[in-house]
Amino acid sequence: MKPQINLRLPSNLKKAAEKYVKKHNYKNLQELATDAIREKVMIRKYDESFTPKEIELIDKLIDLSIKKGKLVSKKELFKDLK
Repeated sequence: MKPQINLRLPSNLKKAAEKYVKKHNYKNLQELATDAIREKVMIRKYDESFTPKEIELIDKLIDLSIKKGKLVSKKELFKDLK
């Protein structure tokens, strides 16, 4: 048996969640809560978004690669990765 938790919600949030369950064809409120928690945990764990500083560095790397003629086609890249 899976571990169980108790969850207290403000009544307006519970009502909104129950509407969401019906509208989006969840089996019940528990399934929605499980899905929402899973989504939050996985997004935080595997967040692939970049900060403005990282984007700036990527842009500089691309510019430098173009200037040095170091760009290759997707086909060449995948060939080298095999």
